[in-house]
Amino acid sequence: MQIVTTHKGTDFDGLASLIAATMIYPDAVPVLPKSVNANVRAFMAIHKDLFEILHPREINLDEVTQLIVVDTNSWKRLDGFAPLKDRNDLTIHVWDHHDGGDIEADMVRNEGYGSAVTHLILELESRRMVLTPILATLFLIGIYEDTGSLTYPSTTPEDARAVAWLLDRKADLTVLSGFLKQAYGEKQKSVLFEMMKNPDRRKVNGYTLSFAAVPVEGYVANLSVVVNMFLDLENSDAAFGVFFDGEGNKCMIIGRSKAEHLDMGKLMRNLGGGGHPGAGAAQFKSDFHNPDAVFTMLSNLVENDQVASVQLGDIMSFPVVSVETTTPMEDLGQLLRERGCTGVPVTDNGKVVGVISRRDFKKLRKDKQLKSPVKAYMTPSVVEIEAEKSPLEAARLMIKHDIGRVPVVENGEMIGIVTRTDVMRYYYDLIPD
Repeated sequence: MQIVTTHKGTDFDGLASLIAATMIYPDAVPVLPKSVNANVRAFMAIHKDLFEILHPREINLDEVTQLIVVDTNSWKRLDGFAPLKDRNDLTIHVWDHHDGGDIEADMVRNEGYGSAVTHLILELESRRMVLTPILATLFLIGIYEDTGSLTYPSTTPEDARAVAWLLDRKADLTVLSGFLKQAYGEKQKSVLFEMMKNPDRRKVNGYTLSFAAVPVEGYVANLSVVVNMFLDLENSDAAFGVFFDGEGNKCMIIGRSKAEHLDMGKLMRNLGGGGHPGAGAAQFKSDFHNPDAVFTMLSNLVENDQVASVQLGDIMSFPVVSVETTTPMEDLGQLLRERGCTGVPVTDNGKVVGVISRRDFKKLRKDKQLKSPVKAYMTPSVVEIEAEKSPLEAARLMIKHDIGRVPVVENGEMIGIVTRTDVMRYYYDLIPD
């Protein structure tokens, strides 16, 4: 017997990968874990007659000769298949997009795409397989769920290519929007309320981290949605929800990160879990109820993270070319031509009070205005940024205030300037290592 299975708490990427794998392995039986998320449960309630899916308890493990695992590479995330771990006569194939894992497979397909099903869709495309609109829609939901509709940083060109292929095969976006909903009910509201009562904020390794610990009884679905909302409300670089189950002596940690170089999946792998750069989770046995100890443990992991973060001090321009408020506009024009720059900060006794650029020359209407001081035409500036901030944070300021350059300060003193060009060079890998 050949079987295909996926992780417990199955999401749409897991379900889509499961069904897609049965097209690549036509003799394989799809086995769906007992626990699936609320959105998948709603989808299956309507579509289950289309798929001949079994559950783990219906499988005689002695008859299994090949195991195909999708959207995970971890034995503990499988439902009921632990006895197969020590089988030497078992052929194992893995189709996944997460780092790490402990399944020793004969074949692994993991190119690091934004979703696991993307690997299988590209294989189906290469084989010129025919899809029904329903299958194309299910596969599209799988990609959209794990890539945030192609908006998450983990999204790759291959994910977008797979989406285009599915849309060409009549994937229905209306059906997709009906099922791809984040369940947020009374239980989730209650957990978020408890998290917001007394969050712990810490500055660690240049990041602002927010922590909250909440005891939970039994299973509470979609805690990841709650942690996402917690992160947004706290406006931190990363947030951690620590959920204690007193009866089961379990502790679950869910982390979310929006910082460029704070890899949440990497942090959670240190705790036996996993995930993506922006999202991760881990669960372990715990007979203690000391949230602060867990917060400190997580802080230490971030503190000891060896991934170097690029700061504005690494990419800014210095020394800074600036002009005083009393500098005549004609002198400014000559300076801009000689230096080849599009704008400079304006200072008054060494303090940045504004910015003036070539665009400001459009305000001049008469030749005599060239004798006027730059303070008459400058853009008053209170926008500045610290040297330890990231290029992403500088880009956000530029977008928010519609400006092309931001003075970089340290201890209140201007030490450099970062421009749109500096940020673009960084993001498009145009600067040397």
